[in-house]
Amino acid sequence: MKKINSIDAIINDYDNFIIDQWGVMHDGTFGYEHAFDAINFLKNSNKNLFIISNSSKRSKSSIDRLPKLGFKKNSFLNTVTSGEMIWQLLKEKYSNVNFKNNCFHIYDEEKEDGIDFRNGLNFNFIEKIEEADLILACTPFVKLQPIDYIPLLEVAYKKEITLYCANPDFETIESNSTNNIFCMGAIAEIYKKMGGNVIIKGKPDISIYIETTNRINLEKKRTVAIGDSLFHDIQGANNFKIDSILVKSGIHKDLNQINNLIKNHKIIPTYIIDKFSI
Repeated sequence: MKKINSIDAIINDYDNFIIDQWGVMHDGTFGYEHAFDAINFLKNSNKNLFIISNSSKRSKSSIDRLPKLGFKKNSFLNTVTSGEMIWQLLKEKYSNVNFKNNCFHIYDEEKEDGIDFRNGLNFNFIEKIEEADLILACTPFVKLQPIDYIPLLEVAYKKEITLYCANPDFETIESNSTNNIFCMGAIAEIYKKMGGNVIIKGKPDISIYIETTNRINLEKKRTVAIGDSLFHDIQGANNFKIDSILVKSGIHKDLNQINNLIKNHKIIPTYIIDKFSI
């Protein structure tokens, strides 16, 4: 792991940049000034830019939101979310069945597009886990903590219900909180450790990297991923066999903690940088 002070330090080594959103480009509400400069610098250097986001939003929703955060849509060749990958999987798997499966949907009613995720999916959305055939986990219920999901997951495990996780991240950052906020990946991980069946298609699974970059003839040696999560951005890059840059201003801010996580989990970024900047 090599410390670099700016993206400019490795600009000549890569043609393709796969960039995370939350904690790298923005905090969920505001785009970072240094990220605006970095994106413009890369575009002016004729680099191919991609966004891969472990967001429960559909890809179109994330793309349409970029200008509100201060970014230009046309700066990126492609933007793909983990939510889009799960939606497409569920659409393909269940669209041609003769009956509607019962889906227990975990989502935050206060989010602007939480219930919109259901559009186009061939399910009966039910309120009781006891009636469910599958779980669609998008965003945490309002005011519930991870421990509060245990009774629900115990019922699901006994019924051998599969959990489809639209956001595999364990935690994220938000502008209105000084603490990291847990995501559905944390609940999926609990269910997995209980012995439950969990399906994810976002980082660190390589399918989202393949889907995002399939528009070009990708040369992996000239490709680097930039993100703030060791367990998703860096592990995903390792799985996809490309280089990576860990951004230290997002989820992992303490260098001692980062070094301990790297040592214990053997997830090693190629580079580490304080923030996504030039």
